Amino acid sequence: MADPIAWYDANAETAVAQYEGLTSDTVHGWLRDLLPKGSATVLDIGAGSGRDAAWLSAKGYDVVAVEPSASMRAAGAAIHAQAPIRWIDDRLPALATVSKSGLSFDLILLSAVWMHLPPGDRPRAFRKIINLLKPGGLLAIALRDGPADLVRGIHPVVPEELEGLARDHGAFVERHAEAEDHLGRPGIRWLQVAIRLPDDGTGALPLLRHVILNDDKSSTYKLALLRTLCRLADGAAGSTRDQDDEFVAVPLGLVALTWIRLFKPLLSANLPQNPSNIGLQRLGFVRNAYRRLTDVSHLDLRVGVRFSGEPGTTLHQALKDAANTIARMPATYITYPNGGPVFPVRKPARTRRPSLITLDQAYLFQFGEMLVPRHLWSALRRFGAWVEPALVAEWSRLIKSYALRQDVRVDDATIAASMTWDEPTRDVGLARERALTMLADGDLRCVWSGRNLDRRSLDIDHCFPWTAWTCGDLWNLMPAHRTVNQREKRALLPTDRLLQFARDRVLGWWESAYVKDLPMVSERFWLEATSSLPTVDTDKQRLSDVFDAVCFQRIRLKHDQQVPEWAGERHIQVD
Repeated sequence: MADPIAWYDANAETAVAQYEGLTSDTVHGWLRDLLPKGSATVLDIGAGSGRDAAWLSAKGYDVVAVEPSASMRAAGAAIHAQAPIRWIDDRLPALATVSKSGLSFDLILLSAVWMHLPPGDRPRAFRKIINLLKPGGLLAIALRDGPADLVRGIHPVVPEELEGLARDHGAFVERHAEAEDHLGRPGIRWLQVAIRLPDDGTGALPLLRHVILNDDKSSTYKLALLRTLCRLADGAAGSTRDQDDEFVAVPLGLVALTWIRLFKPLLSANLPQNPSNIGLQRLGFVRNAYRRLTDVSHLDLRVGVRFSGEPGTTLHQALKDAANTIARMPATYITYPNGGPVFPVRKPARTRRPSLITLDQAYLFQFGEMLVPRHLWSALRRFGAWVEPALVAEWSRLIKSYALRQDVRVDDATIAASMTWDEPTRDVGLARERALTMLADGDLRCVWSGRNLDRRSLDIDHCFPWTAWTCGDLWNLMPAHRTVNQREKRALLPTDRLLQFARDRVLGWWESAYVKDLPMVSERFWLEATSSLPTVDTDKQRLSDVFDAVCFQRIRLKHDQQVPEWAGERHIQVD
């Protein structure tokens, strides 16, 4: 059987002419009343010439177009250059890049794609696709019913196969339709299937609700592990690895680091964490190393920070102790109804302690890895803003119940303060220092308006507003004109059009301010980018990849957290 991608690469001109010769309204009229109302995220898998992606973009949707053929992708991007489409080189059945992006979609379209998948790959492909749908989302598939074509890599299809896959994943077929081939080819017709996903369709949310509210708890450990994963899914997804189609591998050292960071304020306030202890007593991870971390702020327990000498030795041992406790206790006792662990842990026989510790992915994976089911990881990324408050509320309730048993007085204000996830202070010092240096050496422009800056007009803007996502990473800090930043953009999210308009200035700023000829700053820039932006390739270190990852994160903040947008139309029109 031929490789269909190779066929499209070789025959792109012919294929593009065929696709662009038909209108999407004609081909997808059967979907018209099922399309999302209002703002929505859309994934077009096998986008071809971009015809359908552009049609959907024109309806105001945020569209991600997946196309594995380089020739088709280039043609589509050129023909529909004015449409704000995010093009990705990705392919079924793995969809590795899209899956890692953290995005979820209201509509996923596969038009004339399914027949290119060998039958043995289809269950895996369907599982990957359905996990990308939002609750209530729609999967629309157009199936080619006709003879196999070995030259083009076309296999037979039957709608019953899709119906079975939908049932297996808790989804249902909302509509069947049929259409003649619009190109008039004899012996070919099209079967159109619309599949709807109720709730999240994976069992992730019911499982989380069960652990949070109903599961037996002899301590706060289960809640602590879930909250730890919630924090990592939101802010450190780039530190993970794709284990396989079933699991995301999270560095056990990072789990332990975040675990200690969560517990440190609670234990400093002497708040009980099980029915029979107060403060530091009878907690498995609280050993000599943890006690010697007294002078280390919990705000310094984050990716990118370095430790050496005695503090490094102490932290390394504290992480080992925490990792052992997590593996032995909550990771063992959070189970499925059949008794299997939800979060399996793999630990190495030995852990090497370097003389200089950098809290990065390589070091944190030395402690082992925690395997998080992909559907749970997706749920934590999509719904973390709602899941975490439930975890905090239940954790607080447990603390009060434990204190009551021990006849210890605790007040709500102390619990609330200790439960607050503190971020480092809003520090733009390094970005401002680099901007002032660039001003002294030449000219510097506002990334949003293109206006020249001077010392009086210079502001450092968080591209993604601090109020929506407390991220002080260097890539998120950009020079802006004070008037533009404080009177117009404020705590708003740039639209995709504005971000594309600013692309060259953003890339130039990153290159000159952080990367070029500044090894220490460059190392920090790449460490932060690969940690918080999950689609950045650690090895290739391409600024264009960081920009693409920023565009994906923008979509996630817009749709998952409903952050309002700023279009900056005046500046785009003027320039």
